[in-house]
Amino acid sequence: MITRRRRTAMGRLLVDAMVASWYVTTEVRKRGLLTRVRSPRETKTFATENEAKLFARAKLDEGLAVFAGTINPHVPRRLIPAAGIHAWLAEDQQGASAPQQQDTE
Repeated sequence: MITRRRRTAMGRLLVDAMVASWYVTTEVRKRGLLTRVRSPRETKTFATENEAKLFARAKLDEGLAVFAGTINPHVPRRLIPAAGIHAWLAEDQQGASAPQQQDTE
């Protein structure tokens, strides 16, 4: 999420609402007797892709089905289906371990 700050003509600081750009959705396990119908999914929003990945990895470790994506109008738009979550989580690990190549021309 991005916090937007601005000042009024009188110099007062205004803080606008934070804007989420990523979401992660997980299935919700049924526990015990339910008194009311619940949604089988739970969604949480995040400011950064890294925060979303940390949450998704934790939920995946719990054995839940996980999918993620960006929230409009974030560009580029991404949708990571449950089948692609492992590859998405590996992106940051591959990027961190791969040496950076620089153009010498």
